[in-house]
Amino acid sequence: MLKGPGKSRNQKGALPRVPFDEMKRAILGALYELSYGTVSAAEARALNKKYRKKSYVPDVLAFPLSASEGEIVLNIKALAREAKARGVSVSAYTAYIFIHACLHLKGWGHGIEMTKQEAKYLKKFQIKDMSVL
Repeated sequence: MLKGPGKSRNQKGALPRVPFDEMKRAILGALYELSYGTVSAAEARALNKKYRKKSYVPDVLAFPLSASEGEIVLNIKALAREAKARGVSVSAYTAYIFIHACLHLKGWGHGIEMTKQEAKYLKKFQIKDMSVL
């Protein structure tokens, strides 16, 4: 995990230019403490196995720590592969996934209502809607 709320760690790939802090404020609020950063594929797999009992390498993991704090870890290589497969930029796909992770931290589960929330924030930040790809 990261080093605690308000901290970020950047390993194994630079974060693309995405307005992470603005997105976080819009979705989770100014008082929510969010740590985010990147991890390698091996670290992503280890975290996924330890905390979710899943063995695959995820592109993102979101960990709620309390009602007002959480962590998001991004696997840039996996995000880049997925972006290429979808025919979108790594920045656009990373923004989409970050919004998706923030919505999970806010308590949304997968489904039509979450997709509507994603579309709202993608539009707000002028990012192509990935749910139609």
